[in-house]
Formats: sequence, C-alpha cells, structure tokens
Amino acid sequence: MANFNEHSLEMSIMDLFQDEGYIYLNGEQIHRERSEVLLIDDLRKYLLNRYASEGLTPSEVDSIILRLRSISGTIYEANKAVCKMICDGFIFNREDHTKKDLYIELIDFDEPEKNVFKIVNQFEIEGINNQLRIPDGIVFINGIPVVVLEFKSAVKENTTIMDAYTQLTVRYRRDIPELFKYNAFIVISDGANNKYGSFFSPYDFFYAWRKIEADDKELDGINSLVTMVSGLFRKERLLAVIKDFVYFPDSSDKDLKIVCRYPQYFAAVKLFENIKHISDRRGTARAAHTSARQAAEKAILCSSSQECL
Repeated sequence: MANFNEHSLEMSIMDLFQDEGYIYLNGEQIHRERSEVLLIDDLRKYLLNRYASEGLTPSEVDSIILRLRSISGTIYEANKAVCKMICDGFIFNREDHTKKDLYIELIDFDEPEKNVFKIVNQFEIEGINNQLRIPDGIVFINGIPVVVLEFKSAVKENTTIMDAYTQLTVRYRRDIPELFKYNAFIVISDGANNKYGSFFSPYDFFYAWRKIEADDKELDGINSLVTMVSGLFRKERLLAVIKDFVYFPDSSDKDLKIVCRYPQYFAAVKLFENIKHISDRRGTARAAHTSARQAAEKAILCSSSQECL
C-alpha cells in the first residue's frame, strides 16, 4: 500500500477507462498549443465524418469550431451556453447560401459509437498569466473536454479528497478557466473515496456513484471507483447524463448547476421505460420522451432542493 501513490491511482483509473472502450493518451503525445484545451483534430474529424453527406467543407468546420470557441462571459455563463449548444445542437448557415442550413450536433447522442471517447492524463495547459497546470485526467468526447478528474492519494496523511476539490474549483478555476467552459461535471478521488459533482457546487453536494446497474448492491471504498467508471462513464450512460441529467435553473441568483445522483438517474430511466412502454402501445413515443425528460429534471430538482436554497 505504501507504493500506491497518486501516479499509481491515476494509471489504475486510466486502465478502468480503457476497459470501457476509451482511447488512452498521455498529454505529451498530443501536439498542440499549450493554451488550447480542445482537441481540434478530433472535433474536425468528427464533424467532417458526421456531415460528409451534406458536403460540409473544411472552412465551414473551422467556422463551427470558432463559434464554439467564441462563447464568452463568466465561467458560469459560458458553461451554460456551451452545454446548451452541446445538448440541443444549433443551426449553421452554409457558406453557399443556395444550400439549406444544417442542424449541427457536436456529439452524436443517438449513436454513441460514432463519437470519439478519449481519456487523457498529464495534459499541460497554459492559462492566465502563463500559469501552467496539469489536470490529472480529462475525458474528451469529439475533442471537447467534458469531464475533468483530480486524484489525491489516500495513503498520504497530508492530502485528502478535499484537496482535489480545492485544486479544481479554486486553483484551476483561477488559472485555467477556459477548460471549464466545456465542462459537464468534475470527479475527485483518493481511491477510497470517489465523488463527482458540478464544478459550481459546494463540496457537500458531491456524491459517489455506487452502482453499475439499478439492481446492484451499493458499493463503497475502492469498489466505488469501479462502479463510478463502469456505471457513470459507460459511453451511452455518460451521454445520457450529459444530455438529460445536467440541469441549469432558468433563473437563479447563484451560479447553480445540478448534476443528478445515481438513484435519480436509475429512477428516471425506469420511469422513462414505463412511460415509453405505455406510449408505444398508444403510438405517442415522442410525447413519452418529452415526459420522461421533464420527469428527470423534476427528479434532479427534488433531490437537490437543498442545493437550491
């Protein structure tokens, strides 16, 4: 146990992600400007492949990427705008005005395997005042950094999982805010304690993902690291959480963003399946999806009401 340091924890987590089909890269293998937080080549390749039949041109792809990059405001305002763009898609006006506008989705939520999932460690970023920061892990989907992970070793007496939280929400927020413009949620871990939550939430609202499937027994400790990666980061499930289980209130005097906990996820999925089963028999599947999404949002709100106060 004495040799189980932060690097060992980090590499163990990289292995778990690879087991879920993610491509693993060390940040030093990626050629890029250190101030660039997107994997531009991945995003460009995804867009060209996804919209090849519509004849999307390289210059149009550059315009789409510029549109994404150009979103500004406070970290919260920019994150809310980016999340909406990712989840809802947007209309893109073609360079050739004789062609119909395109509906662009930066992530294919319907067919998970058409996306590029990568887990990257040691990704050095140059931020404000040339500060260099190296997040322990970043999940990229189509080159977009949707999840940031920070690890601390439980065997070190002078470090705790709270230090990982502080590293992300204080130091990295100050020094590399651009990274969190694209963020869905963050993960903090010391191996024995493994939690996720909104970048804008207090530590008390971070939560473990203790099950892989709804009927499984809840697991804690080092086992909760496995349940988090296999449960939360399964490709289709991560996409579902990003699209339907991250909630920004329409009006709030705080920077409030809510990420569902696993009991609400499983409850909402079960509700959706029940509604869909009934609606399919009545021929109203579209209404079922809308109702289920509204139910999911209500579940998140009810479970997180204390955070709203």
